[in-house]
Amino acid sequence: MAKGYVVANIRARDQDGMRRFAEASAPVIAEYGGRVLARDTGAETREGDLQGTVVIVEFDDFETARNFYESQGYTEAKAIREAIADTDLRLVHGV
Repeated sequence: MAKGYVVANIRARDQDGMRRFAEASAPVIAEYGGRVLARDTGAETREGDLQGTVVIVEFDDFETARNFYESQGYTEAKAIREAIADTDLRLVHGV
C-alpha cells in the first residue's frame, strides 16, 4: 500500500509559538504512526517563491495521514500554529 504524506511550508512569526506547536503536535504524529522525514529551516528554493520551514511527515497510508490531520489532537495543535504562522499544507499520496 502506498504511503501518505503531510507536506507543509510554514512561515512562523513567533519561534516560541512554533516550539509550543511542535510540542503539541509531536505526540499526535506518534499516535498515528507518523515519522518526520524532513524539517528544514533553510530549504533551498530553486523554483517558485515559497519561504519558511519545510516539514515532511510520512504515514503508513494516505487515509492515516488524513485521519491524523482531521484528528482532535492535531486540530488543537494546529490552532497554536495558525495563530503564529502562515502555512501551505498538502496531503500527498505516495507512489
